[in-house]
Amino acid sequence: MTKLQIHRREASDASDRDAKAQAEGFATVRQAHESEMAEDYVELIAELIEIQGEARPVDIAERLGVKPPTVTKNISRLKEAGLVSRERYRAIFLTPEGQKLAEACRRRHRIVVAFLLSLGIDEETAERDAEGIEHHVSETTLEAFEAVVTRAHEKP
Repeated sequence: MTKLQIHRREASDASDRDAKAQAEGFATVRQAHESEMAEDYVELIAELIEIQGEARPVDIAERLGVKPPTVTKNISRLKEAGLVSRERYRAIFLTPEGQKLAEACRRRHRIVVAFLLSLGIDEETAERDAEGIEHHVSETTLEAFEAVVTRAHEKP
């Protein structure tokens, strides 16, 4: 197929999509973008607690590559959402709901990384790409990724 034929096929495929289905797809992406910050924070907080016994705002800022005031603002949002607890000038801890979200995020991350590695992607790239994919992958696709990885590990 020539590039022009591919472009025409892609254009016709796009026009074949039902408007409602397309709108639902965009809504799903917007929702994923809204939850990305919370997911990244709780996943990192869980990791810091596991490694250091606590999650300090300065450590979160350093690992996320943001300024401390940004962390403070986002921690306030997470506290309002019931995902973290924190006393002023103290470390940050996950609530049971925050812990549950962190575990779900870690699971998605591990599966996506394992899938990318099974495709032959190098570890550094797989880790970096998983950071974006994990927020947008559906449970159905995640299960398919996991099945592929499981089959790959079962082969002699």
